[in-house]
Amino acid sequence: MSHTAEWKIRLHLFEDDDGTTKAHLVLDTGTAALTAHGSAHCHPADTNVPEIGDDLAAGRAMVDLAHQLLETAERDIQGMASRRLSTHETTGRPL
Repeated sequence: MSHTAEWKIRLHLFEDDDGTTKAHLVLDTGTAALTAHGSAHCHPADTNVPEIGDDLAAGRAMVDLAHQLLETAERDIQGMASRRLSTHETTGRPL
């Protein structure tokens, strides 16, 4: 059985006056939405290069999203295993 899906991601980047870049990411799967965040801080002694802050903040938001997706998958797997065990207990059929 084949399966295709399209997920949409919106990524917003904001830079504060103090050199902090923040990323706000929203993943829309069509059935659920996950929100992730990331930030980057420019050291006062460094030259402020907004593109570097954008890359770091966006990357960190994507790492946050990746962790959330992995945790969601783990919970789903555990839920499937629990259902399989309870079905076996009520039907007496082998797993």
